[in-house]
Amino acid sequence: MLPMVNPESLGAGNVPAAASAEPPVLPRTVERGVVVFDLDGTLLDDIKLISQVAADVLYHEFGTPPEEGRIHYLATTGMPFEAQLAQLYPDSSLEARQRAARLFHERKVREAYAYARPFPEVPRLLKTLERERWTLVVSTGAERETAELLLEREGIRIWFDGVLGSGQGTKREHLREYGRRYPGVPRHLVGDSRFDLEAAQGERVAMFARAATYPGWTLSPKDFRLWGAVWADFSLSELPGALAAHEKAPGASPGPMPRAGERDRKARGRRKSPPRRRKPRGSPSARRHRGGPGPRRSGRRLVPAPL
Repeated sequence: MLPMVNPESLGAGNVPAAASAEPPVLPRTVERGVVVFDLDGTLLDDIKLISQVAADVLYHEFGTPPEEGRIHYLATTGMPFEAQLAQLYPDSSLEARQRAARLFHERKVREAYAYARPFPEVPRLLKTLERERWTLVVSTGAERETAELLLEREGIRIWFDGVLGSGQGTKREHLREYGRRYPGVPRHLVGDSRFDLEAAQGERVAMFARAATYPGWTLSPKDFRLWGAVWADFSLSELPGALAAHEKAPGASPGPMPRAGERDRKARGRRKSPPRRRKPRGSPSARRHRGGPGPRRSGRRLVPAPL
């Protein structure tokens, strides 16, 4: 049985390296919303290669059959590998998990990242989103330096305003940091895993998902939508339209909650006045309002109104 993916498990002890201390980036105003992209499996078509590396590492370090190890990796992908090991092998020693993690990261660079390429639609997608004035950033469980090199190598680093990696915290911490850097605008997460979705929901961020099918493992668009994703597809070609539609949806991007006094004033302003009572049609005031006396009905005969 596969372990349950719990985002709260990414606490102390599961990820050995704490977020690196560095000067904070000053907040700034952007024209539109912020789109936060995951890297592996979302921008880069590399999950198949990475899962093969992970399966071999799990086999040699923990004796897990390769096919079983590959499925276990895919079931917990989206979180740092150290956290995956803590959930998959909670009874193993910390030393064994750290040794496996070091081997995995070394082999991932040589055997997966060396051959990974962006999905075919990604370059045009990024150009379109930049032209439509979205601010683009990256959140990844890989090291930031490695992610920067990959994006530079593929010629797409230019489209991103920032990159946060494993040394800068978890996915949820990345979303908070981007919220601090770009205040007052909605954030949208584009990812490919259940963990990405849980991180987005935990931070009240809209999730847009890339669905995927691998041998023995599938996350369909329907799966993501059932879990709460705003939009999901096997390609990100239609992502600009999905972002624009969500932006226009009523209540899709709520702003900061108003203070109590402001809420009360707004509520009073929305209260409707009681409806005015209409006077009977035959009353003197009603006749004056209609332009003075006129004929009145009495049975079937019309008789002039008294002067």
